[in-house]
Amino acid sequence: MYPDKDGYRISTDPSELDLGVVHGYLKESYWAAGVPEGVVRRSIEASLCFGVYRGEEQVGFARVITDRATFAYLADVFVLEEHRGRGIGKWLVEAVLSHPDLQGLRRWMLATRDAHDLYRRYGFAELGRPQIFMERKDSSYGV
Repeated sequence: MYPDKDGYRISTDPSELDLGVVHGYLKESYWAAGVPEGVVRRSIEASLCFGVYRGEEQVGFARVITDRATFAYLADVFVLEEHRGRGIGKWLVEAVLSHPDLQGLRRWMLATRDAHDLYRRYGFAELGRPQIFMERKDSSYGV
């Protein structure tokens, strides 16, 4: 579906995902620190996931929570540190945003503490009307 780039490839085939890599990264991230493996597994099963691979090794990930009609939430985007600086993160976001099942959606959302500039280049902005949004949060892990 996505052409290879400099020895890397992107796939949405869930059978290729390496749960150990994904959980290993997320449990150490600021947004999902300490997340149990079972939660990661269930989140993958209920989402449209994108894996980035070099050969058979998974080196990146993104997850989209969506109804594929009106709404999408981009989550858990990462590229392993040793593969950063090669444009893989930008390429991954472009692949996500161009996926055929995610076209014509009314709203995309995401949360980030440190990647605002990356996402702004793809049309994301701070909430225009934050007063209309609410959250219910369980802070047993992550922020």
